[in-house]
Amino acid sequence: MRFRLKAMKRILIAAALTLTLAACASGPSRPNFGRIEPVANPSAVIAAELAFARLAQDKGQWTAFRETAAAGAEMFVPQRVKAADWLKGRAEPAVAVKWQPHAVWSSCDGSFAVTRGGWQSPNASGTFATIWQRQGRGDLKWVADMSLTSDGSGTAAPEMIAARTAECQVRPGPAPQLVVTDTDWRTGASRDGTLVWGTGVTTLGGRTIKVWLWNGTSFEAVLDQTVPAGPTR
Repeated sequence: MRFRLKAMKRILIAAALTLTLAACASGPSRPNFGRIEPVANPSAVIAAELAFARLAQDKGQWTAFRETAAAGAEMFVPQRVKAADWLKGRAEPAVAVKWQPHAVWSSCDGSFAVTRGGWQSPNASGTFATIWQRQGRGDLKWVADMSLTSDGSGTAAPEMIAARTAECQVRPGPAPQLVVTDTDWRTGASRDGTLVWGTGVTTLGGRTIKVWLWNGTSFEAVLDQTVPAGPTR
């Protein structure tokens, strides 16, 4: 009887070992808790911008800005302000501004992206740029919003929204180092360093935005615009 029990025990141990090896061979045993993969998704950024614009028409311009802003987001009105402070309790305009994305540039890992587009209000029209950040659950929120032109130039929507992603196969080199004199100048970069930007505003309200995208050999300036003080969206 003892021999039979020992033999049965060896069989059970062998079976357990076989199952363990099979599980290891088939893949990781740790559960997948929905970790967001570091992959660019320009289409999702465009969708977020369109949803942002639609929300302004449905629920109100400043409500849309409040509900889609990331923690610490900044606006230029024309001076640089914390969005949460500036938007708090602000009354909605009688007619919400309309806008449409024209182009998007994304880092390789998708952690940050920049959109540029056109806006229209009852009394003015122009262009804008928005910096988007992917949040922990994969949703997108804006971290900076800046009106560029306000003279009606550049507002015509293209037939197709241009989308471009940074080069992913070659590790990026040193980020551009640039400081705009006599300007409140601040810089930022995506987590993988393939998208770099700078935003600035002068004491008179003139605004500057510069965006660089890693193309595999160097950082390419994809957006470089300085405008005098004027209406903002």
